[in-house]
Amino acid sequence: MPDQLMYSEDMYVVLETGQPEQFLNATEMLARLESLLQQYPEQASDLQHLPTPTAQAQHLLKTSCELDIGEGQYLQWYAVRLEK
Repeated sequence: MPDQLMYSEDMYVVLETGQPEQFLNATEMLARLESLLQQYPEQASDLQHLPTPTAQAQHLLKTSCELDIGEGQYLQWYAVRLEK
């Protein structure tokens, strides 16, 4: 039986245009996505069926790993496990 730790998404590595990679926990990652969705509402047009920026960020975190934040700009995140 697989260890549940294998499916834990407690930490994320975040890659962003012109920035060094960052490690964020789940709470920080949700806050980052919420902030970006509020800053770039046009990028969340397919998430409008969700009632709040928090719900939009949670959906995005569970179903995607990239947010288009403009031409030539990117934000990508990947769940990582930092311990064995």
